[in-house]
Order: sequence, then C-alpha cells, then structure tokens
Amino acid sequence: MRVCGVELKGAEAIISLVGYDKEAFNVPECRKHSFVVNDADNQEAIREFHFAFAKLMADYKVEHIIIVEREQKGKLAGSAIGFKLEAAIQLGELPVTLLKPTVIRELCKRNPPQVDYDVLGLKRFQLPAFEAGYAFLNGRIYGKL
Repeated sequence: MRVCGVELKGAEAIISLVGYDKEAFNVPECRKHSFVVNDADNQEAIREFHFAFAKLMADYKVEHIIIVEREQKGKLAGSAIGFKLEAAIQLGELPVTLLKPTVIRELCKRNPPQVDYDVLGLKRFQLPAFEAGYAFLNGRIYGKL
C-alpha cells in the first residue's frame, strides 16, 4: 500500500510518500515535495492545485491520503487558505483521512521508524508529512485505525 502524508501550512501543501510492501516500509522518490498556491482567491489557482495534486497521486499510484489535522479555532488554528487546500484534496477520487497530531505522535511512539531521515532523502520540512503517512500505515497494520 502506498499513501501520501500531507501537512498544510498557510498556502503550502507539504507531501511525503510512504509505502508498505512485503512487510517493509519504503519512501519512494517523488518529483515534488510541496505545492504552493500563490493566489488562493483565484478560482483557477485552486483548480490548478487540485489538478496537479491529483495527477501526482495518479502518477505514483497512491491509494490513500493522510492530512495532518489542524485546529479550527483558537491560537493554533489553521489558515483559511489551508482549509481551501484541504477541501480541494478531499474532493479528489482517493480516500482521505485526517489525523490529529496527538494520534500521529502516539502511533509513531509505539513503533518508531528505525531509520535515519537523511538516508531516506527527505527534507527536514517533510518530516510531519512523513510521520502522518507512517503513523497511518502503522495504525492499519496493528489495528489501531
């Protein structure tokens, strides 16, 4: 199974692909690490984001998308643009799961990845997206999700 972890920060969607095959986790190479929407008020910009994101998921045969859930109210609330991007992702064909950061930490704590992140070829800003995908796969394997 191949999943895509997504962290939304402002007008940017940071992604990381994570796969689980033959009882081993892997991080496939990906041509894109993030999507930036410069003009979120423009309908065409959101459509372009939606198309480009869906195309990337189809090209890499992703089966599920996991988004790091953000607060809707309060000091740590997500931005309006981030919620637009989240909606654009959810309107695609693939199933989408929102995971709270506390659930991600709990699932990663139970079975932490036994690898150096630099070896995986991930950028430091991709770690939350990677952890979301990894936590989702762990939850599926061990029956916690």
